[in-house]
Amino acid sequence: MDRHAPVPRHVAVVMDGNGRWARQRYMPRFFGHKAGVDALVRAIDLFADRGVEYLTVFAFSSENWKRPADEVSGLMGLVLVAVSKYLGRIAAKGVRIRIIGDRDTMAERLQEAWSLAERSTAHNTRITLTVAFNYGGRWDVVQACRRALADGIDAEGLDEHALGRYTMLGDLPDPDLFIRTGGEMRISNFLLWQVAYAELYFTETLWPDFGAPDIDAALAAYAGRDRRFGGIPPMLAATSSG
Repeated sequence: MDRHAPVPRHVAVVMDGNGRWARQRYMPRFFGHKAGVDALVRAIDLFADRGVEYLTVFAFSSENWKRPADEVSGLMGLVLVAVSKYLGRIAAKGVRIRIIGDRDTMAERLQEAWSLAERSTAHNTRITLTVAFNYGGRWDVVQACRRALADGIDAEGLDEHALGRYTMLGDLPDPDLFIRTGGEMRISNFLLWQVAYAELYFTETLWPDFGAPDIDAALAAYAGRDRRFGGIPPMLAATSSG
C-alpha cells in the first residue's frame, strides 16, 4: 500500500457472505456468522493501522427479522457472546464503539450489552467503530424527520444540513468509501442519506475471508478515484476558466 495515497476518514462496510462461507464448508449458517465476528475484530485493527478514523458496519438490518427464527435467535445470542469475549480486547486497543439502529424493539439483555460496550469505550480515540444493528436507511431518514419536527423545526428551517444532524451518524463525517463483500452489487438500505457521494467498492471475497489484501485493494481503488462531489473534473474546470 502506498503510504502517501489518500486514505478515507470514514469507511462503511456491508459484511456480506457469512452464510455462503458456511455453506461452502458444509456447516450451519451460525458458524459463518461466528467467523464473521472474528473477521470484524481483525478488520478493525487493519483499518485503524491504515489511518481510517471511522468504521461503520452493517451487522443486522431491519429486514433481517424475515430470516428463519433459529438464525435470528442465534445472531442475538452471538452478540452477547461477542461482547463478552471481545469487548475488553477491543477497548484495550483504543477502539470506541457506538451502536445505531432501533433499540426500542431489542431485548433488554441486548440493550444492556450495547450500553456496556459504549460506556466502556467512550474515552477511546484510535478509531470509532459504529455498528448498525436493527437499522435501515429509510428508517433513519424517517426517524430524523420525526426528531426534527419534535424539536420544533418548521418546513422553512428544514434543509439538508439541518436534517442531516438528526440522522444516526449526524455527528460524524459522511463515509468516503462504501465496501460490500460477497459479490452482490447493491446498497441494501444501508446509510442511504450518508453515502450520497461515497466511492463504492464491491468485492467477491466473502466477509469471513476479508483480510489485509482485500482492505489494501479497496483503499488502493479509493486512492485512484477522482472525487468530484457533483462538480466537474479539475482539468475541465481549468480549461473553462481559461
